[in-house]
Amino acid sequence: MGRMRLRIREFAQEKGWTLREVSNRTGIPCTRIATYASSPGMATVDYTALNKMARVFDIVIEDLVEILEQ
Repeated sequence: MGRMRLRIREFAQEKGWTLREVSNRTGIPCTRIATYASSPGMATVDYTALNKMARVFDIVIEDLVEILEQ
């Protein structure tokens, strides 16, 4: 199974936002945002959360996700 990393910190820094601000803007709990942001690689992630974060950052989901291994 592939692994991926979410580029949340990078996009938050570009906007000048903290992870808490990302949480407030997306409605995703801050603990989940922090987990996604700090994970070196995940096998699964909630698609709804990806969609919310991509909309808030004004990017496509593909830009948010970095594929680490297939």
